[in-house]
Amino acid sequence: MDVIEKVSSEMVKAAKDKDKAKLSALRMIKSALHNREIDLKDRFGEKEILQVLSSMIKQRKDSVEQFRNGGRPELAEKEEKEIEVIQGFMPEQMSEEEIKAEIENAIEEAGATSIRDMGKVMKLLMPRLTGKADGKAVGETVKARLS
Repeated sequence: MDVIEKVSSEMVKAAKDKDKAKLSALRMIKSALHNREIDLKDRFGEKEILQVLSSMIKQRKDSVEQFRNGGRPELAEKEEKEIEVIQGFMPEQMSEEEIKAEIENAIEEAGATSIRDMGKVMKLLMPRLTGKADGKAVGETVKARLS
């Protein structure tokens, strides 16, 4: 079952269970995927789905931080619940060791020697790690490794 079908079936289940928060998050996911599908027309596949879901998680993590700093814990909790729902459709996250191994491979492939080569390394890494690792953490690890 692909992600879009899984989202639809989860929506039905959430509606039957009267879980408004989950249903709202699922509708948001379905809408974002549908909009991306329209934008890309024929080229919509699993890679694009992972990119959409990853960006949704990133947006919510940023919102959680902003709400916590702004003294709005109830809104931060709502965003965290949405993150949990979205992560349910993501592939299993890679371990730190696996991420570091991928980083080392990418550094070797790119022939990177300094922080100036970070862009080359990230260009190689992100297609491999999208949806499987947090891009921000990967970037920080690459930066630390090349410094």
